[in-house]
Amino acid sequence: MQALLLGRELLGLALGPGQLGAQLLDLGQRRIALAFQRGFRRGGLGLFGIGLAILAVLWLYNAIYVVDEQEQAVILRFGKYYETVGPGLNFYFPPIDKRFQENVTRERAYSKQGQMLTEDENIVEVPLTVQYKISNLQDFVLNVDQPEVSLQQATESALRHVAGSTTMDRILTEGREQMATEVRERLQRFLDTYRTGITVTQVNIQSAQAPREVQEAFDDVIRAREDEQREKNQAEAYANGVVPEARGQAQRIIEEANGYRDEVISRAQGEADRFSKLLVEYRKAPEVTRERLYLDTMQEVFSQTSKVLVTGQQGQNNLLYLPLDKMIDGRNAAPATGAGASAGGGSASASDLGSRIVNDLRQQDARTRESR
Repeated sequence: MQALLLGRELLGLALGPGQLGAQLLDLGQRRIALAFQRGFRRGGLGLFGIGLAILAVLWLYNAIYVVDEQEQAVILRFGKYYETVGPGLNFYFPPIDKRFQENVTRERAYSKQGQMLTEDENIVEVPLTVQYKISNLQDFVLNVDQPEVSLQQATESALRHVAGSTTMDRILTEGREQMATEVRERLQRFLDTYRTGITVTQVNIQSAQAPREVQEAFDDVIRAREDEQREKNQAEAYANGVVPEARGQAQRIIEEANGYRDEVISRAQGEADRFSKLLVEYRKAPEVTRERLYLDTMQEVFSQTSKVLVTGQQGQNNLLYLPLDKMIDGRNAAPATGAGASAGGGSASASDLGSRIVNDLRQQDARTRESR
């Protein structure tokens, strides 16, 4: 009866406020002293009460526990799941109850490094780190005997599967990030299938490398790839500079062609207009217009030649006008200092000679017409 009263009082004290350890110690000391006093009076019954009091204190000390803010506790009663307890002061009944308490917010890490066979049948060393946390404490405690060991085995399986479907070149270069994502997704599917209560937050794959025996050859390959990328960048930069310049030149040529086209069209239109006007005049006076065109043409031709040969009729000698070339040479070679008098005399001589030639041509043309 004394033990029951002691247990009831201790239980009420545990559920109330205050410093639990100090109150339990003080209460135990008072009850033990009281039991000793009564034991001396009653003999063996007092010693039995003392033993019960000590056992009650020890049992109560183990039955009361505190769950922190970051923790949860799973209670098993008679080996079967009973409840999941959140933060705060809690009480359970050992030994019929069993308690598992874990931090469910802290991220944990697991590292692994091993040689994997790639899709192109090469061996590569892949170091990785898996960060995870407990998402379901009930599954973590009940469904898997050793959750960490199961995580390691599932990680190795997921890594082997992803590495086996990836080429070595991709693993060693730009494919590590994508590979880490695929490993995390596959690993999480494995853990969810086994209901381990573990959530993978991140998978990091460090710098993968080839085995030592072939590392030098792979370094050469990586350097060659870097050289290729550098040459490609230089070619793109050159193309970016040449293409705009070529486009500018093409635009300039197009503009010049358009200008030349407009010039030719304008000149042709001018010639056509001149010919149309000349046709009108020709219809009015054909003989005069024809003679005028003939004379203008001959004058233009004679002004561009150094010798003029006029053929006569039968029995007449051909006429060769030699002073014309001398006149032209003298006019071209006239010095700038004597431009006043010399230029005037040369111009007069050229004018007289041209007039004589034109008159002779007219006379010859007139005789030819009379003979017809």
